[in-house]
Amino acid sequence: MPRYFLELAYMGSHFHGWQKQPNAVTVQETLEKAISTIISFPVTITGAGRTDTGVHASYFVAHFDMEEVLPFDERVFINKLNGLLPASVSVFSATQVANDAHSRFNAIRRTYEYHLILYKDPFLNELTYRPWFIPDFEQMNRAAELLKEYTDFTSFARLHGGNKTNICHLDEAYWVRKENRYVFVISADRFLRNMVRAIVGTLLDVGRGKISLRDFCDIIEAKDRSRAGTSAPPQGLYLTDIRYPEEIFVRRKEDMIDKIVHK
Repeated sequence: MPRYFLELAYMGSHFHGWQKQPNAVTVQETLEKAISTIISFPVTITGAGRTDTGVHASYFVAHFDMEEVLPFDERVFINKLNGLLPASVSVFSATQVANDAHSRFNAIRRTYEYHLILYKDPFLNELTYRPWFIPDFEQMNRAAELLKEYTDFTSFARLHGGNKTNICHLDEAYWVRKENRYVFVISADRFLRNMVRAIVGTLLDVGRGKISLRDFCDIIEAKDRSRAGTSAPPQGLYLTDIRYPEEIFVRRKEDMIDKIVHK
């Protein structure tokens, strides 16, 4: 059966996360209904991960199988799909891949961003988090750098999350200012459920002077979620990139947008 990778983005404020669940509107179910309507065949979509309620994805990958190759070209399919999907979801590409390619298990690197804003802005209320204090970003960057010295992130894992392992290999973790936002960027080969929000919440404890850098290390080394800070709210979190071995899949989103803009 031909398999297709979809590149998409969604605003999580309007969904109860990615994964389909009873009596809740999810991204997965919304996509499945739209694709099934277009091809007149029920499909099941597998995502590269699971985002929680309120969490956004400026870049996401999912795959689905067909009984035969799509009967029309990619641009026609994407246009029809985006016409059916709500404004909070956009699909950029549909690429036929190897039949055994897997959007989740073949991913080798993921990147998240967490967005803070330091003033009240009603237009960004669902897209950023505004702490009640002014954080010390230099100190938080020192703490973020320490994250890369560790691989066991049990202290930032959701309790009873069912993870087979809490080992993750980080290659980026830093705060940067982007126009009117302060953004935490973190990349790794994999992430645990709630991990990024738990890390951000604990970094904010560093940023307001509640804990020291030594305390931060002690929290990680304790491998105890109760020692870490409260998870940061979901609306500031974005999944921004997913990478695969080149022989599996190469990101196409920007090229597809460029073709639309400059056609």
